[in-house]
Amino acid sequence: MTSAFADAGAFRQEADSLGPVEVPVQAYYGAQTARAIRNFEISSTKLSDFPDLLKALGYVKKAAVRANLAFDLIDPGIADAIEHACDELIAGHHAAEFPVDVFQGGAGTSTNMNANEVIANIALEKLGLQKADYERVHPNNHVNLSQSTNDVYPTAIRLAILLRYKKLVAAVTQLADAFEERAKAFAPVLKLGRTQLQDAVPMTLGQEFHAFASTLREDVLRLKEAAALFLEVNLGGTAIGTGINTRPGYSQSAVQELAQLTGLPMVPAADLVEACWDTGAFVQFSGTTKRLATKLSKICNDLRLLSSGPRGGLNEINLPPMQPGSSIMPGKVNPVIPEVVNQVAFQVIGTDLTITLAAEAGQLQLNVMEPVICFNILNNLSLLTNAANTLRVHCVVGITANEADCARHLNAGAAVATALTPIIGYDRAATLAKQVLTTGRSVRDLLGEIPDLSEDLANQVTDPERLTRPI
Repeated sequence: MTSAFADAGAFRQEADSLGPVEVPVQAYYGAQTARAIRNFEISSTKLSDFPDLLKALGYVKKAAVRANLAFDLIDPGIADAIEHACDELIAGHHAAEFPVDVFQGGAGTSTNMNANEVIANIALEKLGLQKADYERVHPNNHVNLSQSTNDVYPTAIRLAILLRYKKLVAAVTQLADAFEERAKAFAPVLKLGRTQLQDAVPMTLGQEFHAFASTLREDVLRLKEAAALFLEVNLGGTAIGTGINTRPGYSQSAVQELAQLTGLPMVPAADLVEACWDTGAFVQFSGTTKRLATKLSKICNDLRLLSSGPRGGLNEINLPPMQPGSSIMPGKVNPVIPEVVNQVAFQVIGTDLTITLAAEAGQLQLNVMEPVICFNILNNLSLLTNAANTLRVHCVVGITANEADCARHLNAGAAVATALTPIIGYDRAATLAKQVLTTGRSVRDLLGEIPDLSEDLANQVTDPERLTRPI
């Protein structure tokens, strides 16, 4: 695979423990990254497609070098150059220097080494030195000092999720607000409530839309609760959580630096050995996004049903027309926005199983399957964020009510008979409901034939607005 940085024949020669490797002369990455590019031609998704992960790697490496400096383990000039390089990543620069496929063996070693090499070469440049002058700034000896992939990579994934999920929270909150606004607008619209796709009892369209807002706000809270689990990290545990190759207190120092840099209350895991292989937080967070996806899909199913028709369906609401709906049927307009959100939901729900299987597949002191966990959670966060924004902007804010159809369905049905049960008993109310359905007459007309029901009481129990709240 040819790097985007390579001019024809413009390579420098580097070497790693397996031997010499050609690296594009302009690239900031090095030998191990070049090997990973060749080894993992799996998908079209690269590390560069996840800017929050690159930013998180910059934060982790910056926290580590600051802790190393505090323990007098690194030259201040080299530390300063490394911090500069980390700041470049945090600022979103050099994304193209991370061309490694997100699907990779090695438990994330290629990701960590990609970061180590890029940071080392940016630091060398900052010091006025040539790329690959690793005697002066080494990817392992300096950038990866007191670290292992096995603590850097899991910590970076957790931090990337914490950085990324806030956008989803904002998108879902705004979507809930949009449903709430529609609920207020639809508050006077009386309609038929349904259970099991059958006529049930009266309600307002406002109540229906308010419920959409409420269920989404619930999931915002659940997302925040699940994300809080990622504040506990294993940075400083190195290879298997024992802290080998670090100084006593290094983990506390590095995590404290990370918390200060990010503004997040991150803490070291209580048991670093356990934290090295434990992926339970990923499973729980994925389950929470699956829950959100399930609810979004249910809401979109309802929007599609309520807007079905316009003549042969419910037609109680109008969705904004976004595009012609058919290449053969003139005038047809499809509910394309709810449909695409449904599909996003199916994707998220399906990948939850992948994440679960990957979490279960860890052995002994490490889970090597974290790359596929990382890919799916970060990808799902992007998909759900985009879906929530799309549903809000291109659908919900433009929904209007068909009040006449809502009233027609309500008046033509037997739903109002439910209110009579406490007065005339279930059996008589059921008989009345059957009469409505078989004769086509309204409940109001038939009530006049019940001699022991006063007109005033009949007026009360046939007031649909009264039937949308407790008596």
